[in-house]
Amino acid sequence: MDKLTPLGLLIAFVGVIGGFAVEGGVVGTLFHIPAFFIVFGGTLGATLLQSHMDLFLRALRILPKVLFPPDLHMEQGIESISRWSFECRQNGFLSLEEEALHEVDPFISKALNMLVDGVEPEILRSSLDADIFLEYDKNIKASKFFEAMGGYSPTIGIIGAVLGLIQAMTNLQQPELLGQGIATAFVATVYGVGFANFIYIPVANKLKAQSQNESLYKEMMLEGFCGIASGDNPRSIELKLSAYIR
Repeated sequence: MDKLTPLGLLIAFVGVIGGFAVEGGVVGTLFHIPAFFIVFGGTLGATLLQSHMDLFLRALRILPKVLFPPDLHMEQGIESISRWSFECRQNGFLSLEEEALHEVDPFISKALNMLVDGVEPEILRSSLDADIFLEYDKNIKASKFFEAMGGYSPTIGIIGAVLGLIQAMTNLQQPELLGQGIATAFVATVYGVGFANFIYIPVANKLKAQSQNESLYKEMMLEGFCGIASGDNPRSIELKLSAYIR
């Protein structure tokens, strides 16, 4: 679990809500259900309107990576490549067949199967390189779903503020309803700006960074597999891949 995500979110909310409380504000007034529905529902609806179903579903699939990013250990990847390289040198490519069957990572499994099948290095590189690019492109586009929410949210917050003021103006003769309308107006603005800057945009940026890390890891593994397919010395492959962790 990524500890920085909940920690950053906690610090942000404690900082804002704590500062509001220190100034004498009543924290309970910040929790306003109508304002939440206006801002969140309007933001989600606008973002869905500009997106297609595949993009939305992929955005939902990669969202857990914010808290639970994939374990990408460059050192372990290099060790695996080195081990497979020695194995191929000693016993041939068919010795990796068992590894390919039990490998859970689809990318690594595909690469191992291609080595077992004796695929030429150029074909192996072009095939795996296309997989890396397409996966990266899809993840970046999915992360932009949350970036779009961050763009719409402040504007929807302003719409919520206007709706709250309209409600307030129609109830000038009823002070209890007048206060409710004004509360909706100001809280909706806070929600719009707060959700965008504390949740949507940081989530989008974090998912982009993780996609870049995944792509870099796969590129490193690709270089290793190409070295194995070309019959390069295991030690030279290891030295070449070590540049990725310097």
